[in-house]
Amino acid sequence: MRFKPDEILSVIQQEIQQYRTRIDVRHVGRVLEVGDGIARVYGLADVMAGEMVRFANGVYGLAFNLEENSVGVIILGDYLSIRAGDEVESTGQLLSVPVGEAVLGRVIDPLGKPLDGKGPLQTTERRPIERIAPGVAQRQPVKEPLQTGIKAIDAMTPIGRGQRELIIGDRKTGKTAICIDTILNQKGTDVKCFYVAIGQKESTVAGIIDVLQRHGAMQYTTVIVAGVSDPAALEYIAPYAGCTMAEYFMDRGQHALIIYDDLSRHAQSYRQLSLLMRRPPGREAYPGDIFYTHSRLLERAAKLSDQLGGGSLTALPIVETLEGEISAYIPTNVISITDGQIYLQPELFFAGQRPAINVGISVSRVGGHAQIPAMKKVAAGLRLQLAAYRELEAFAQLGTELDPATQARLDRGARMVELLKQPQYQPMHVTDQVISIYAGTRGYLDPIPIEEVSAWEQAMLQYVHRHAPELWQQMTDTKDLNLNAQGRCPELDAVLDRFQHEYLQQKQANQTPTALL
Repeated sequence: MRFKPDEILSVIQQEIQQYRTRIDVRHVGRVLEVGDGIARVYGLADVMAGEMVRFANGVYGLAFNLEENSVGVIILGDYLSIRAGDEVESTGQLLSVPVGEAVLGRVIDPLGKPLDGKGPLQTTERRPIERIAPGVAQRQPVKEPLQTGIKAIDAMTPIGRGQRELIIGDRKTGKTAICIDTILNQKGTDVKCFYVAIGQKESTVAGIIDVLQRHGAMQYTTVIVAGVSDPAALEYIAPYAGCTMAEYFMDRGQHALIIYDDLSRHAQSYRQLSLLMRRPPGREAYPGDIFYTHSRLLERAAKLSDQLGGGSLTALPIVETLEGEISAYIPTNVISITDGQIYLQPELFFAGQRPAINVGISVSRVGGHAQIPAMKKVAAGLRLQLAAYRELEAFAQLGTELDPATQARLDRGARMVELLKQPQYQPMHVTDQVISIYAGTRGYLDPIPIEEVSAWEQAMLQYVHRHAPELWQQMTDTKDLNLNAQGRCPELDAVLDRFQHEYLQQKQANQTPTALL
C-alpha cells in the first residue's frame, strides 16, 4: 500500500490547526490509612486548613490536621467504602454551604443536602462555614426585645435581638421546649429561625418538625440535622453551617434566631475527632482549643451597627448538665461566653413548675434593655419577690407561726409562681403577659385559690380582649403602660375591677366563672 504525500500533509496540517494546549493540573494524594471517620492522606502538600478534598467514591472530606508527612482528613459522609491507596483530590475550596431564601422551610443536612424529599435547594449562592465574627466597631448594643412568648423569661430573663442566652439544665427538663416555643412565637414577625439538631435521635427531630409544621412555623424555619447516626464530622460542622445560613439574613439587615441543640454533644464530637487525630488531650480529654471552638461560633451572634444595616443574629445555645453540675468544664466555658443563662432545675420540673426556671441562678446580662417599657414597669421587682418567697417558703416549712404580713407575702408568692406556669407550645402575646403580671403583682390574685389561678387568668384575658379591645390595642401599639405615682394604671384597674367583681359574684352563686364571658 502506497501513501500519498498530499494526503499525509493535509492530515498533519489539519491536526496542527486543531491543536489546543490543555494542561490538566490536579493536586492528588493517596490514602495511607482510613477508619473511624478519619483518613490520613499522603501527597497533598499544598492543601489548606479547612479545605475540602474529594475521595475517589465522591465523598468529601475536610483537611483537619496539617502534619509534616501527611494530612489528617475528617470524612463528611460514608467512610466504609474508602480504602487505603485510594486517590484523593484537593478542590481548592473551603467548606461552604448554600444560603438564601431557598433554605427556609427546608430540612437539610450540614452540607446543605435536602432531607425532606422536596428536591434540591434553588439557590446559587454559597458561603464558607467559617467566618470571623464582627468586631466591636461593627456592633451596637442589644436593646431590641426578642419575645419568647414565655412569661417567666420575658419578665425576668429577657432576651434581646443579637444576644446569646444559654439554656442549661439536666436532660428532660424542658430545654428544647423553651426554644421551640420561642420559634413558634416568631410567627408574624420578621425573624427567620434556624434549629440545629446535633446528635439528636431522628425520632426526636421528626417530632419537633411535626410540631413546627402543625403550628405553621416551618414557613420561616430551617432545620439542620446531624443525627446521632451521622459521622462525628457532620455533628462538628453542623452549628457552623447553620450559623452561616442565618448570617445571610443578618448581613441583609434582617433578623435571625438560631438554636444549637446542643453544644454538649458538639463538644463530644469535636473531642472524638481530636483524639482520633492524636491531638493532645486536656481536661476531661477535651482538646486545648475546645473553648475557641465554641467562642468563635457564639461570637458570630451580634446586633450589627446601623451603617451595616442593623441586622441581628440571636443565638440560644443549649448545654446539658449531669445531675445539675453547672460548674463542669463545658457548662462553665459556654456560660463565660454567653450574655446570660436560663437554668432549668429538675426539682422544680418534677414539682410541676414548668418552665422549671430557677430564678436565683438564671440571669440576662442585657436586662431591662431587652424589654418593652410596659414589661419593664410591671416586672421590675418580680425577681426579688420570687427570691424572697423561696426564702420564706423554706422558713415556713419549719412550722413556725407567721405574722399576717409574712403570710400574705407567702400567699402572693405562691400565686405568682402558679401564674408563671405555662403549657408547652402555647406562647403568649407580650401584651397579655404584661396584663397577667400586672394583675398578679397588684393583688388581684390574692382572693383566688391557687388551684384556680390558671382558669382565672384565661377568663381575665378573654374578658379584657372582649370588653376593652381599645386599651389592649393601645398597649400593643405604644408598648407602654401609663402608671400613676402609686404604680397603678387606672384604665386597666377599672377593667380588672369589673372582671373581679363579676367573677367573684358568679363564684358565690356557684356558677361557672367563665359564664361571664
